[in-house]
Amino acid sequence: MIRLDEMHDAAPQGGPGPVRAHYRSYHDWLSRQSHQLMADRQQEAEMVFRRVGITFAVYGDKDADGAGTERLIPFDLIPRIIPAHEWRELQQGLVQRVTALNRFIHDIYHDQEILRAGLIPREMVLGNAQFRPQMQGLSVPGDVYSHISGIDIVRAPDENGQPRYYVLEDNLRVPSGVSYMLEDRKMMMRLFPELFSSHAVSPVAHYPDLLLETLRASAPATSADPTVVVLTPGMYNSAYFEHAFLAQQMGVELVEGQDLFVKDDFVYMRTTQGPKRVDVIYRRVDDDFLDPTVFRPQSTLGCAGLLHAYRAGHVNICNAIGTGIADDKSIYPYVPRMIEFYLGEKPLLSNVPTRICRDPQDLQYTLDHLDQLVVKEVHGAGGYGMLVGPAASRAEIESFRAALIADPARYIAQPTLSLSTCPTYVEEGIAPRHIDLRPFVLCGKTVQMVPGGLTRVALKKDSLVVNSSQGGGTKDTWILQA
Repeated sequence: MIRLDEMHDAAPQGGPGPVRAHYRSYHDWLSRQSHQLMADRQQEAEMVFRRVGITFAVYGDKDADGAGTERLIPFDLIPRIIPAHEWRELQQGLVQRVTALNRFIHDIYHDQEILRAGLIPREMVLGNAQFRPQMQGLSVPGDVYSHISGIDIVRAPDENGQPRYYVLEDNLRVPSGVSYMLEDRKMMMRLFPELFSSHAVSPVAHYPDLLLETLRASAPATSADPTVVVLTPGMYNSAYFEHAFLAQQMGVELVEGQDLFVKDDFVYMRTTQGPKRVDVIYRRVDDDFLDPTVFRPQSTLGCAGLLHAYRAGHVNICNAIGTGIADDKSIYPYVPRMIEFYLGEKPLLSNVPTRICRDPQDLQYTLDHLDQLVVKEVHGAGGYGMLVGPAASRAEIESFRAALIADPARYIAQPTLSLSTCPTYVEEGIAPRHIDLRPFVLCGKTVQMVPGGLTRVALKKDSLVVNSSQGGGTKDTWILQA
């Protein structure tokens, strides 16, 4: 299998070849650093992250009180560097993709032209658990449904062995991780300030400003000076640090469902000065828990009457209710068709070839090649509910075979990509580890993004699972200026 490394070109005989042009200056600097210095900097990073509270909760692990344990997300000292020309191509492809996804969401909740054209099976949309009938016919400001999209990108060899960027997943409901992108950059500037004077690294610190601009621009037309809040499920949520961080960075209130109420179809938050009207809710709560009068009656995380106020056009919810239909893994294979249908353009970024297991032929192929494929639950997240065939035991493969046969519509299958690696500082020194990239695309009156993203790294040798819940870490992502 061909292996791509971010720092080195491939050598004809295998192994690392010459250093890629955009890494040469950094490589020269790294070669002069002692192991002790790097170890000291790693220890300093962990100390600061722990003091600041940059952690996430792992629901599968319980402490003595039965609560999810808090873990530090491991931070790696060696950045992932992307040259300016590659970023420009990525950015163009991301803008195209997110624009088409927003058009798709609007279409399926209105005229459903793509379904009538037969480009996506009707039952895969209308029968999908992420499809929200309550959103049909509801107009949202600017026809924008996904204001914040996290698109997972990998770099891997194509069928001819040439490097190519692929979209691995679309995250349009409540994408997380941008706080780690920002904190990783702050940490690198703290630990190695000299690198930023010798490298033209594009800034990312203005992301909260762009996010607030996007959210304010999405407010109902009746709001001259919109009030924005961040709605969190609370401190026990795995991404609570990020919720609090973004609210603080934007200078807006962090609220829970109990802090909000609806009166006369307007949403208000309780404050020490009395009720204050809310115009835009950046929600980090899943659809099912947003309004107990419409979705789960037992939910205490949302606000009763919220959907009614939303339908009346008196508040905007970002991302919109029902966006999950566009990041469902069973819909993912159809995104290239969406781009051509809505935009009349060829996709600039490729999908990973995907087999939909509800299709009998795709199911049979998957069952016959389980030891070679990655099989994912269509509603799975966080690296859970998936099989990496080449790394799985016989028992794991047989268990997945039984699950596939019992309910094939729950799964998709993809080839096991040889994800690119990046030199990573691990216990034994510097070694290659597999990575991906999650850029964050903001859609308001315009589509914009900061030059960067969250690079996630699989710290276990040969592992392809980069999720923090599965032992993955993060790296700073440098987009070099032209």
